[in-house]
Amino acid sequence: MSYAANQLMNSVKNKNTLSALIKQIRSLVEGARYNVARNINKEILNTYWQVGKHIVEYEQAGNIKATYGKQLLINLSKELSLELGKGFSRSNLSYMRLFYQRYQKSEAVSHKLTWSHYFELLKIVCFK
Repeated sequence: MSYAANQLMNSVKNKNTLSALIKQIRSLVEGARYNVARNINKEILNTYWQVGKHIVEYEQAGNIKATYGKQLLINLSKELSLELGKGFSRSNLSYMRLFYQRYQKSEAVSHKLTWSHYFELLKIVCFK
């Protein structure tokens, strides 16, 4: 085999090997990205469910039914927004509370849905 043919063959072999390596790395990175997104979603749902639970338990103060203080969510929103940043508007806290009330067993929460999905579902429930 000539030198040029040998170089061409090595070049083709290296491209196939490099192509396979790139495909493996791409698959690995894409899988990791998917797992990260799934775990973030799971943590967000668990956190918002817990926030809702804490609000409901605080409002009920050991009673079966809550005596809603209109100012609670407003004051809570102001403090949490100052300390933690965006995402704690009165409206959002209200939906977190409703999220817990509608799904009191955390096992009922599907991690296949995102907070945005639940948010939209809760709006339908609230305004029906």
